[in-house]
Amino acid sequence: MDEELKCPVCGSLFKDPILLPCSHNVCLACARNIIVQTPEGETPPHSRASNSDYDYLDMDKMSMYSETDSGYGSYTPCLKSPNGVRVFPPTLVHRHCSITCPLCHRSVSLDERGLRGFPRNRLLEAIVSRYQQSRSANVKCQLCDRNPVDATVMCEQCDVFYCTPCQQRCHPSRGPLAKHRLVPPTQSPVAGGQQMPAATLRKQGTCADHDTVNFSMYCVNCKTPVCMKCLEGGKHGSHDVKPLAAMWKQHKCQLSQALNGVSDKAKDAKEFLVQLKNMLQQIQENGVEFEACLVAQCDALIEALTRQKAKLLTKVTKEREYKLKVVREQITHCTMKLRQTTGMMEYCLEVIKENDPSGFLQISDALIKRVTSSQDQWVKGALEPKVGPEFDLTLNTDPLLQTIIQLDFVQSKDIQETPLLKQMHAGGLKDTESSGVESATVPPAPLLQLEKCCTRNNSATLAWRVSVSPSNPIEGFVLELDDGNGGQYREVYVGKETVCTVDGLHFNSSYNARVKAYNSTGVGSYSKTVVLKTSDVAWFTFDPASAHRDIVLTNENQTVSCNSYDDRVVLGTAAFSKGVHYWELMVDRYDNHPDPAFGVARINTMKDMMLGKDDKAWAMYVDNNRSWFMHNNSHTNRAEGGISKGATVGILLDLNKHTVTFFINKQQHGPVAFENLEGVFMPAVSINRNVQVTLLTGMEVPKNFKQQ
Repeated sequence: MDEELKCPVCGSLFKDPILLPCSHNVCLACARNIIVQTPEGETPPHSRASNSDYDYLDMDKMSMYSETDSGYGSYTPCLKSPNGVRVFPPTLVHRHCSITCPLCHRSVSLDERGLRGFPRNRLLEAIVSRYQQSRSANVKCQLCDRNPVDATVMCEQCDVFYCTPCQQRCHPSRGPLAKHRLVPPTQSPVAGGQQMPAATLRKQGTCADHDTVNFSMYCVNCKTPVCMKCLEGGKHGSHDVKPLAAMWKQHKCQLSQALNGVSDKAKDAKEFLVQLKNMLQQIQENGVEFEACLVAQCDALIEALTRQKAKLLTKVTKEREYKLKVVREQITHCTMKLRQTTGMMEYCLEVIKENDPSGFLQISDALIKRVTSSQDQWVKGALEPKVGPEFDLTLNTDPLLQTIIQLDFVQSKDIQETPLLKQMHAGGLKDTESSGVESATVPPAPLLQLEKCCTRNNSATLAWRVSVSPSNPIEGFVLELDDGNGGQYREVYVGKETVCTVDGLHFNSSYNARVKAYNSTGVGSYSKTVVLKTSDVAWFTFDPASAHRDIVLTNENQTVSCNSYDDRVVLGTAAFSKGVHYWELMVDRYDNHPDPAFGVARINTMKDMMLGKDDKAWAMYVDNNRSWFMHNNSHTNRAEGGISKGATVGILLDLNKHTVTFFINKQQHGPVAFENLEGVFMPAVSINRNVQVTLLTGMEVPKNFKQQ
């Protein structure tokens, strides 16, 4: 119940709460702070979804302590609301003003009464008072190691009780903690040193328009308590009104009945939880037994494969030794002949240098014959290797690999028909594969054209053909792929085309694909299965279609800059849902120490604010000295080390462990297990006009990566 009693603007327990038309509550003082001036004659918007103007980074950068020192976040709500509502100084008063609910962002204009036109929620005041009294009874310090003493103060932001020594040691009034609000453990008024009972603290409700008159009636039309003066000359005179006590009892009865229904559901949920916990134990025991059986079966297969591998390696060794012997002998023979030829050439060159004609002519004929004879020794083929480096051994593992990939558990229940087959059966078509009766009029199995089947990045293209008679044309084809992990097949294409490209597959996965044809008679047989392996690493660029209009992409969408001083978001073209992926960004320009953010996001993340300020992005933002992790506007894991021109920032997304790790100039930050990091994610960056970065993809995981 603690969160129900806290103001969404200041984060503290409600103090003098007022009830907005949307049924949400805010403190009266906070309501004065979030009044917004509107131009004359303009209707305030019903929604304020953007909070790009509100930043908590400056406060955090001035911090001298980490979040673990303070026990709270790295910013303190003061003149800025944690819910993204613009907060104005309390002295600001405008003629035409409106107030926006910090929870539902619904705006309402103020009339001449201002905030006095909103009713005080005295019931909520009483509940807060009782809650404070229950917490203040014998409150002990929560940080004392031994023999806790009575607490003297409580921090409303940290929600921690301190004694005086612990408060001075663990919660000093400086740095990021200077603006935390320290209050006594009890907020209830005291009389004569004794705490007043809760019943004496309650005040009877008075009319907002007539301060001295108590509420006595209830306006059914306006759904608000009213006084007698409101009925005599006010706007409620012609409305349907009833006694306040009667309506109080009636609404209490309605609320009690609604709670009874919720109580029954809660009881059913408790029983269901007990059932699920019992099932956990059964699943655990059955899983251990089944795993042992599976390991034994797979070990037998591995042992048989190991024996066959040893036999094949023996054959390869013999072939290798034979080739090495032949090549060594050829080297020896060729070396000897080359030595003889080289010696003769050197001798002939020395003879040519002599100036005695008679002496030269005495031996020239013999030398010419020797040179001619030596040349004849290098016949055609003498300078060609007798064996090649290639091994004339071919091991066809495709059938075995296909069998291993298709190895799966035998279904104990009948496999349900696909929606396409149900449609065909409803139309009177006959599935020849399931019936086992091959008809001459059904289409034959298509033939996959392997030369045209290929993969690129995380997309696969398949092509096929089939021979049919004109009298019995094919109406279409059904292309099926498994899940990339040897699981069940699923339909990915139904149509008349014979070429299909399937996008959005998992990286570093092997997919089995098959196709079959159908016509008015029935469904033909499947084609042979082909295995298509997607890229081990991801290659992608920035996506201009989803980028903010202030984003500028160059260098074939690899380099991004911005025309605005505000942070703008751009996403990558790749989408990840499983596996481990790594990419880097190089900082080409870095002026005036901005805070670019790097990370991942869902496709519908906000594009006009810093990455990580909403709940659809997970990022690290960094300046020239330090970095912070941020998700849903929550700042954590501050670390030393910033960026400058020429720096590189790496992002490692591990969807198997639901973590993100960042690298600044190869120095690791993380990994961090963000909450809700499940689903489909895209690389993302947020920058302003002071930053330009270039995307580097197709990269392996850093070798110095440490899993913490």
